[in-house]
Amino acid sequence: MGIVEEAHNVKVLGTGNRYIVLAHGFGTDQSVWKHFVPYLVDDFRVVLYDNMGAGTTNPEYFDSERHSSLEGYAYDLLAILEELQIDSCIFVGHSVSAMIGAIASITRPDLFLKLIMVSSSPRYLNDVNYFGGFEQEDLNQLFNAMAENYKAWCYGFAPLAVGGDMDSVAVQEFSRTLFNMRPDIALIVSRTIFQSDMRQILNLVTVPCHIIQAEKDMAVPVMVSEYLHQHLGGQSIVEVMTTDGHLPQLSSPDIVIPVLLRHIQLNIEPTSCQRNYHTFQNQEASSTKTTNTEASSLMKMEADL
Repeated sequence: MGIVEEAHNVKVLGTGNRYIVLAHGFGTDQSVWKHFVPYLVDDFRVVLYDNMGAGTTNPEYFDSERHSSLEGYAYDLLAILEELQIDSCIFVGHSVSAMIGAIASITRPDLFLKLIMVSSSPRYLNDVNYFGGFEQEDLNQLFNAMAENYKAWCYGFAPLAVGGDMDSVAVQEFSRTLFNMRPDIALIVSRTIFQSDMRQILNLVTVPCHIIQAEKDMAVPVMVSEYLHQHLGGQSIVEVMTTDGHLPQLSSPDIVIPVLLRHIQLNIEPTSCQRNYHTFQNQEASSTKTTNTEASSLMKMEADL
């Protein structure tokens, strides 16, 4: 195992010929994909890794200067792909990792067949003619709460982010990975993410992008998915799921897994100069029935595995 692989706890699972890379968001680690991985290993080489700063990584490897921008994380991703000698992959990025993948794809578009962006935002702060969901005062209060009592903040933030109460298994799991982060590093990472503004680079992203969004997400309003769709430089498609929370792959795997599998297989058809825009949230009569059938079958497969 190389130095980069060791630092990021890289795991490669599966027996397929194609590579798919799964990247987690803030406060989690690669375990957030545990419900999804069993459906991929027969057809793909599945690459899992931890972003620097996650509780599972060595704090000594965290570079407060390098990781004060999303570009630093993008360079980490490219280093992982280089060390594994991967020359083509499907990249599935949750939350901030979707933007990390987007930045990496600008530098090396040849490495990415497509980006699947789950609960992603180019900017969390509201701005003129842009609704990101937060005012600066909201973020200041969040940062202050983290600094004053990190554990108490985790207990309050986890249910809000996941969309449940502390009795929820998904909330407990997210709380666990939040607790695992060193508080000072968690504060640095949260500032880097919530104060970031990637809007200016979206038009440089030419790799096909599949934007997957929960209908209710306290961190990313639904309209952000349309903003991404309208401003990305290449072909894009949107699917809004009838789920609640910022970590749907953890809280609603029965809904999310069929959606992700569909977009992994789906190729966006170019239509003259227009990008495709699809949202399935209003097609309740047909798509909900299909999705529920697929989900039941897939979840049975997961139980058997």
